[in-house]
Amino acid sequence: MTAGAGAAATLALAGCGTLDDLRGSDSDGSDDSDKVGPEDSGPSLKNPKLIGDGSTAYTGRQPKQPEAPAKLKPGQAPPQFVVFSWDGAGEVGNGLFPRFLDLAKKYDAGMTFFLSGLYLLPESKKRLYRPPNNTVGASDIGYLRDANIKETLKYVRRAWLEGHEIGTHFNGHFCGEGSGSVAHWSSAQWQDEIDQAKSFVKNWRTNTGWHDLPPLPFDYDKELVGARTPCLLGQEKLLPTARELGWRYDASSPGGVQRWPVKKNGIWDLPLQALPFPGHEFEVLSMDYNILANQSKNSTNGPPANHPAWRKEATGAYVAGFKRAYEGNRAPLFIGNHFEEWNGGIYMDAVEETVKQIAGRKDVRLVSFRQFTDWLDAQDPAVLEKLRGLEVGQSPTGGWQQYLAKASA
Repeated sequence: MTAGAGAAATLALAGCGTLDDLRGSDSDGSDDSDKVGPEDSGPSLKNPKLIGDGSTAYTGRQPKQPEAPAKLKPGQAPPQFVVFSWDGAGEVGNGLFPRFLDLAKKYDAGMTFFLSGLYLLPESKKRLYRPPNNTVGASDIGYLRDANIKETLKYVRRAWLEGHEIGTHFNGHFCGEGSGSVAHWSSAQWQDEIDQAKSFVKNWRTNTGWHDLPPLPFDYDKELVGARTPCLLGQEKLLPTARELGWRYDASSPGGVQRWPVKKNGIWDLPLQALPFPGHEFEVLSMDYNILANQSKNSTNGPPANHPAWRKEATGAYVAGFKRAYEGNRAPLFIGNHFEEWNGGIYMDAVEETVKQIAGRKDVRLVSFRQFTDWLDAQDPAVLEKLRGLEVGQSPTGGWQQYLAKASA
């Protein structure tokens, strides 16, 4: 999590809530929704090819994916891509994970869920986690209760089956100033953290003892192609490891602008972006916590009387960022979120309202980072270079037909 740029254009870094905030309620999680139901379409769900201890399984091609992307035709306007992503992606008892799965389904949106590996590891087994430069079992986010782990498994499974991407937010979310911070990890230490994050996903049955729940319906070694680091720190040393792993993008850069992306170290760099902030002379980073930091000064429980105005501001920032791109250079818009009810849940309301306002417009595509990367990789490099020539909010001179007519080789 990262705090947004304020009048001084600085970035403050913060943690991800208290242990109690992250543990959520203590429901027993014993409903029947974990069972394979008739809505689970796919060639291999009834007889999946189990991987390892059966925590994950190969079930075939991911359902509900868009058609293979095609190159833009000469003079064709690019789509307006919007990516909503979620850091942590644990169901902590507040119902936000299913709320946004339902919203995505209603508006035919793809999203990216950056799963924290620790959210599938019981606290009783926390000594299995050996974080780089930190004590065994340490974490700056809380371990989930068993019931919440079961709910997280259920909704991660549902998310993939409904076409969404499962990325990683790694594990312990260390953002402090000391040597334990992810900002100071080496490439080898990032490799270790990634190996552990993947292990907690691929071995949740062994670690929990729950063998009556269905597997996650994907091969995580193949599914995992991108990430967002805690507090947007440590990207420089992460990228060499990400490239070796064959990852295709990283979403960890802070303070990006609304322009067409480039690659860093062979990896697509897809940063959070500075957006217009209604009522302010400065722009704000495109993540819920960054907006909060500029409204309630890092407090997650600001005065309730301010919530309606803050909700309007947050929605206004997202919609203004969308309009600036949609009516200008058509640069992709990246919005980051957490499943949190900060300041009365106003940031979740802002995301929902934004989706409602932009979905269904001509050329607008609500996609995951992976789906957007697929599109980028399918394009003529000369066209992408031409798109990068447009500044923030700049419309193409003479319109798209003239601007891109001769860009293709």
